[in-house]
Amino acid sequence: MSRFFRQLGDSDSDTEESDEELLTSDDEDVPALKQPLKPAGKPTGMARFLRTAGSDSSSDSESSSDEDESDDDDEKGGKSDDEGSEDEDTKRVVKSSKDKRLDEIEATGKTMDNALKINDWIAISAEFDKLLRLVQRQSNSAEPISPFFVKTIITLESSLNAALAKEKEAKKKMNAMNARALNSMKQKIRKTVKEYEQETREYQAEPDAFERKFAAHNQPQKKKAKTTVSDDSDDEPEADDRFTTVGKGGKAMQFTVDTIFKTLKIIHEARGKKNTDRSEQIRILEKLLEVAVTSYQHIRVLLALVSSRFDYNSSITSYMPIELWQDAQREVDQLISIVAKDSSYAVEENTEDYDELLERSPDTEPSGIVRIRGSIISFIDRLDDEFTKSLQNIDPHGTEYIDRLKDEKILYRTICRAQAYYESSKQSDPLGRVVMRRLEHIYSKPDAVVNALESSLATSDVLPNIALVSTSSNLIHSLCVHLYKVDNSLLRTRAMLFHIYHHALHNDFYTARDMLLMSHLQESIHSADVATQILYNRTVVQLGLCAFRSGLIREAQATLQDIFATQRVKELLAQGVHQQRYQTQLTPEQERIERSRQLPFHMHINTELLEAAFLVSSMLVEIPLLASIESEEQKRKTISKPFRRLLDFADRQVFTGPPESTRDHIMQASKALQEGEWERCRDLIQSIKIWSLMPEATSVKEMLAKRIQEQGLRTYLFTYAPYYSTLSLPLLSRTFSLPLRTVTSVISKMIWNEELPASLDQSTGVVVFHRIEHSRPQQLVLLISEKVNAMVEHNEKILDTKLSGVSGWGDRGDAKGEKRGEQTQERRGNRTRGSSHGGTRGRGSRFAQGLGNRMADHSLQRAH
Repeated sequence: MSRFFRQLGDSDSDTEESDEELLTSDDEDVPALKQPLKPAGKPTGMARFLRTAGSDSSSDSESSSDEDESDDDDEKGGKSDDEGSEDEDTKRVVKSSKDKRLDEIEATGKTMDNALKINDWIAISAEFDKLLRLVQRQSNSAEPISPFFVKTIITLESSLNAALAKEKEAKKKMNAMNARALNSMKQKIRKTVKEYEQETREYQAEPDAFERKFAAHNQPQKKKAKTTVSDDSDDEPEADDRFTTVGKGGKAMQFTVDTIFKTLKIIHEARGKKNTDRSEQIRILEKLLEVAVTSYQHIRVLLALVSSRFDYNSSITSYMPIELWQDAQREVDQLISIVAKDSSYAVEENTEDYDELLERSPDTEPSGIVRIRGSIISFIDRLDDEFTKSLQNIDPHGTEYIDRLKDEKILYRTICRAQAYYESSKQSDPLGRVVMRRLEHIYSKPDAVVNALESSLATSDVLPNIALVSTSSNLIHSLCVHLYKVDNSLLRTRAMLFHIYHHALHNDFYTARDMLLMSHLQESIHSADVATQILYNRTVVQLGLCAFRSGLIREAQATLQDIFATQRVKELLAQGVHQQRYQTQLTPEQERIERSRQLPFHMHINTELLEAAFLVSSMLVEIPLLASIESEEQKRKTISKPFRRLLDFADRQVFTGPPESTRDHIMQASKALQEGEWERCRDLIQSIKIWSLMPEATSVKEMLAKRIQEQGLRTYLFTYAPYYSTLSLPLLSRTFSLPLRTVTSVISKMIWNEELPASLDQSTGVVVFHRIEHSRPQQLVLLISEKVNAMVEHNEKILDTKLSGVSGWGDRGDAKGEKRGEQTQERRGNRTRGSSHGGTRGRGSRFAQGLGNRMADHSLQRAH
């Protein structure tokens, strides 16, 4: 092995020892080589060619001039060892990142020049991408564009034009990969020249001036770097004023009034880029806000600062940090205060183009109003969305949720201040959006909470025109009426639903029902967005609860039936993601979207309370109906399928223990009501603990007890009418603990609706039952009439669907539409009537009823 080879990782000492072993291993064969290669203190072997060979001692290097000259030749310096060591000390200077970047740019440009000579466009494209990345880093560090880069793109453009001029001939010679690289370079160069058009023009006009400008910009920094490197920090700093904020690349940033707009432009250009330090941007903008003097400067900096705070959290799933949200809310308040107090400044989304580097004032504007491009309503929307997102992600059963919920009062005050600003500036579109945001915070809350939110406006210096006068209903009515007049149909629809929800929350059932029917939202809600459909479902559910609290059991059951028939109550109310047993698994994207739609916990409607109201209403409607049905075929026709399914399951159970859940209480109460034990049914229903969560729970329990007594009476009459010829009214009154007037009223309604074939004898105080036994032909005729009723109803539904197409709000006010709506409601009301002993159930049109009655009378005449 040659003695001049060295393996990676060998040290100088190892090399010396190996060389000595190599030279002394064959002493007998080469005696002449031992003596001259072993001087004391002299490196031997390959070590004499290393840079550290002559730097250990200056005396050794002076004693051997021949070997020093050879070592200096290897070092390419031609100097002595002392001079070489000094030269090494001067070369060991740590370069700044900016200097390294400039060196890389120049090296990349030289590589591209070499590739141009051989027409290698693949290498040119790769190196050009690298060059653009380097220049992008340079611009992110607020450094001027290098003249070398500008010169390179000018050279590339001319070379590319020459290559494109000979494109047909050149494409024959070059391969497909090179041709594709040429075409891609054409697009890259065109885009780059357009992006750096101003620098290119300046360089082509005066190249020397452009280079001097670049050199002058870099010179102070190099001097400063030398002084900091050479300074041994012997002198301690006298005060904190000596420290200045330094950006990327070591450039000191000056925060003065004159540099505000330049710094803002740099921050705007760096916004959204990959390597942008968002926290650093926020700190810079906070410094700019401190040095801002005029209102225009404050507005410009605040707009940029709030946007930067919202950009800090780029994730869609996670929420904005609470401290950052509170800072953004305070800055939005500050922005609203400035533009609300000084009407000569306006923040609008659509403005004319203006120079962002110049100071503007009302005196320089033709209209006397400085219009600044920005959007306060977008800030309000983002604040509200981030607040909702934080409530979705925080554990609702902890104290952190309560602490976060306290910020709603601050947010509500900011929304009201924005409304006051838009009212004064007369911007209709943003005003409608901010009124909608205000409604979303108060429509579902009780009066005490609404009064607490409105009390926070007392400390505000900017107040809206629409404020709380006497009750929350008046406030919501004023806000909704304002939205009814806007051009946006979505805002009108949501305002109507807010209004209906509020009326239902305050137990005003008939007003809420009439508004819902007159709006015809049930016909067009399927084409609305998902958020509006969720609001519609919540409104319908609240309307059903309102009917239940008001004692309108049949209306409550009919209203809640549509929601519970789907078996997806939580999903329809945006209170949970419900998955059925055989449903396909949701993708992560779908699950993320579903999670983002969920309502905060404090806005949830208790689904257990909702289910209790629905099942109790279904019990009070279904149990008398089951008692009135004679044939098994009629029993298949149900009003509430969910209740009938639970009741059948409870009947199949062999052993029934004490009730535990809400469903167990209701099922056992239903069995007791079927058996005539209305007192036990009442006790089971009133012992349900969930009623304590309902407003006015005591009055609701009293109402349920009264309804159970009435339906118990109806069930008793339906069950035992075939076994009696007369029944005493006072006996019925004592049996069911009802007043005589109530008993008479219930029986009279049953006779009038043809549910009970009987008559009242007021003189003797008894009810006389009329037995009518139908023959087989009569039963078949009644069955045919039922089928005719169903067919007529089906045809009428199809006709209504064709005639009442999906139309706008203004197309619903004609007389024909109102008449069709009344007929539809009448038919829907008739469906809930049960059948009677000897009479037909009024579940169809009058035509079908008359047909069935005539056929039954004709068969009776023939029988006699």
